[in-house]
Amino acid sequence: MQISGAQMVIEAFIAEGVTTVFGYPGGAIMNVYDEIYKQDGFEHILTRHEQAAVHAAEGYAKASGKVGVAMITSGPGFTNAVTGLADAYMDSIPLVVISGQVPMSLIGTDGFQEIDAIGISRPCTKHNYLVTDAKDLPRILKEAFYIANSGRPGPVHVDIPKDVTAQIEEFNYDIELDLETYKPHIKGNPRQIKKAMEAIAKARRPLFYLGGGIINSNAAYEVRELVQKTQIPAVETFMARGVLSYDDPMLISMLGMHGSYAANMAMSETDLVIALGARFDDRVTGKLSEFAKGADIIHVDIDPASISKLVNADYPIVGDVKSVVEDMLESVNLVDSTRYEGWRETIANFDELHPLMYHEDSERIKPQWVIERVGQLLGDDANISTDVGQHQMWAAQFYPFSRPRQWISSGGLGTMGFGFPAAMGVKVAAPEKVSINFTGDGSILMNVQELMTAVEKKIPVINIILNNNYLGMVRQWQTLFYDKRHSETDLSVQPDFVKLSEAFGGIGYRVTTKEEFDAALKDAVEKNVVAFIEVMVERHENVMPMVPAGGSLFNMMLLEKKETK
Repeated sequence: MQISGAQMVIEAFIAEGVTTVFGYPGGAIMNVYDEIYKQDGFEHILTRHEQAAVHAAEGYAKASGKVGVAMITSGPGFTNAVTGLADAYMDSIPLVVISGQVPMSLIGTDGFQEIDAIGISRPCTKHNYLVTDAKDLPRILKEAFYIANSGRPGPVHVDIPKDVTAQIEEFNYDIELDLETYKPHIKGNPRQIKKAMEAIAKARRPLFYLGGGIINSNAAYEVRELVQKTQIPAVETFMARGVLSYDDPMLISMLGMHGSYAANMAMSETDLVIALGARFDDRVTGKLSEFAKGADIIHVDIDPASISKLVNADYPIVGDVKSVVEDMLESVNLVDSTRYEGWRETIANFDELHPLMYHEDSERIKPQWVIERVGQLLGDDANISTDVGQHQMWAAQFYPFSRPRQWISSGGLGTMGFGFPAAMGVKVAAPEKVSINFTGDGSILMNVQELMTAVEKKIPVINIILNNNYLGMVRQWQTLFYDKRHSETDLSVQPDFVKLSEAFGGIGYRVTTKEEFDAALKDAVEKNVVAFIEVMVERHENVMPMVPAGGSLFNMMLLEKKETK
């Protein structure tokens, strides 16, 4: 059929099964928004900022496993969205982001709201396109969705000049894709998998190192089976929380800069690392020359560029984690789980020596208690998003995650302002779950305008603001490494968060006791509207354990023992 470029975008979304688009209109993308007005194939959610639109699409993608979609205009509309693109690129989140561009005749003339969107997005997207002819648009859109969600997922950016959206051309979406230079390798090499399984069978102190690629691959339940059958202890990265259930006896904890003592010591003492969908990030490895120094490395990843990039792999396996683990399960009878009994006892002793803990305070609520309490009250019924800072690390440490896609946070880029809009996307993707955003008094103000989106679209996100009147994580570093010179981190002057939420049409609570918190959370869940629960917490609480930047995993700063919780 002969339709405009703008109509092609709508038809492609419907063909791809898109049900929700997050966006913000403007001049260069107006033709597409005119077609959005006429259609009823999907819902468009108007955010109040373009960065929030992309973060909401990220939250939707993380919670659903589908491609998230965002739409923005040219110039500042696009530059506002770049942080979201970079965040999705770092965390391998499948997105298709459509941006408007000035007409072809104005490109390169410094036209009104012109920006080199393709040049800017190139380093922070998996792939990008500038569409110069509407007849190419069906193929480009189909490629964009395929590239975003195949192989190692990531954001794809499609920049469409305004005159291209007005062109009339033939629309045919039933086309075969043949991308000669892009053919993700799904199946792992059988010989390498066999060698890896033989190495596991011979090891005395093997350790599963579980990464976020397991979530992306939808491989969590296959990994659970592999761990259960081998009885090999496992550590999770920050991005992999929920791969194993919190109560799995083989799960040690999270490892890395703020990982548990037992997890970091296990990685330091292992003789075989079994890395599944992990990229050996610097926040995990610490000092590379000391990381798992006595261990051989099995590294499974769909991205060949990630293997041996930082840590040399003795058994490299390029392939989709789900496919490779399924093949590993076929040879699991090679492994005698009783062989590792002593190793499991060693790890249990590590945990007993320095358990993950915090000290109770009779006068002020501890932030860790708040997170534990939400876990006790809501548990599996909640999806957990966070902003970035101390609250993020405490959530990763203390929330009882029971399933994949329950944990949504900004890992690689560490984006303050991510949590609230992401939690909106999470709620849209999983309306049957309570959507919680743990945030700080610094992070929440970075996208606070999304209160209006949540109120208008009736998206009931519960924002739990752990208010210590500081930029807490920066303050922690200043305390520990800068002789307590707290430069520009004091946030004692803050708005009234209760009134702020109410001004937008939401509800607000300010709590100073545990009883008040329980009542506020129960009320917010029952009312089922967007909420701020401001919890006044201990100002100078630090996230512990902590591996100083560039330090070795086994040289952790630990919380001194006294009466513990």
